[in-house]
Amino acid sequence: MQASHHKAANHRDINHYFEYSSSGIEVVEDGLAELPFGEYLVERGVLDRVQLLKSLQMQDRNPGVRLGECAAALGYVPILLVERAYREFVSLSTCLI
Repeated sequence: MQASHHKAANHRDINHYFEYSSSGIEVVEDGLAELPFGEYLVERGVLDRVQLLKSLQMQDRNPGVRLGECAAALGYVPILLVERAYREFVSLSTCLI
């Protein structure tokens, strides 16, 4: 008798834990997130985090200039390497982080 009471209590606790509100569920993020190109460059070892930050700062000061162009102008990476990395980046179907 004690075991069946304990089992019923566990079942109620589990049901309560997984109970949804009457207003439904709001999905805030779906588990896949877009990986920005700058982060992709860091992940691939093309830029380090400081170089990325300085490139982003330069890009902020020069609207319309691409991040890779900024990194190349600062001497961090050859533009051809940035272009190759960008082609790889856009060919990805999903990026997991």
